[in-house]
Amino acid sequence: MPKTPDFFQDKTILITGAGSGIGRATAIVFAREGANVVCTDLNMEAAERTCNQVIQMGSKAIHLQCDVTNRKQVANMIKEAIAHFGKIHFELNSAGGALARKPFLEITNELWEKTYALNVTGTFNTAQAIIPHMLKNKYGVIVNIASVAAKVGGAGNSIHYASSKGAVDTMTMGIAREFAGKGIRCLSISPGVVDTAFHDQTPPEVLEGYNNLTPMGRMAHPDEIAETILFACSDAAPYMTADTIYVSGGLR
Repeated sequence: MPKTPDFFQDKTILITGAGSGIGRATAIVFAREGANVVCTDLNMEAAERTCNQVIQMGSKAIHLQCDVTNRKQVANMIKEAIAHFGKIHFELNSAGGALARKPFLEITNELWEKTYALNVTGTFNTAQAIIPHMLKNKYGVIVNIASVAAKVGGAGNSIHYASSKGAVDTMTMGIAREFAGKGIRCLSISPGVVDTAFHDQTPPEVLEGYNNLTPMGRMAHPDEIAETILFACSDAAPYMTADTIYVSGGLR
């Protein structure tokens, strides 16, 4: 929680992948704290549903469709968000996924490239587009969703995903250290297994294996990750940058 009770009041967060999972949960948590929310997603209907829920909670929100792998769409998204709310104080890069689970020898070039395009290039595009705005304001927090998979490797079904999330961690450190003296913080959150639509196609035996490897014996709830993102963006964490925060139930 922030040190200042009304810290997030009337401040604005832009969330990619806001239509579901961690992105949606983060929109709801920030709305609870009085923040404005820019809900963006490739799925326009999903973004709109999140947006409507934020508005029903009494906060302001807009929804925008955006393919984060498309630099032009990302630039337009940032432009529209700033035009509507004036300033973007926080940005969460939540759009991402494994796209498909495959053992290493079955990972095709297409799957590898699409995974990197979504998880790495998408994060790069959005961060690069919003940092000039944050530099102008001399303030901003960027949070990237990484994964404990970057530490454990994803052996057996998701090396492509794990590798891309390792790249997200590296990029996070580089951004953070380059802009640390200019009012911008950048860090990543590394969840363990989270109970979202991301795992709808995961075989039950694989999920059971994850739970058995997790000391807490269960998946995380999306709001448990969202609360960590809230803390990371708050005035209770001003010295936190270039780090990844593990929220994994002990899975490492």
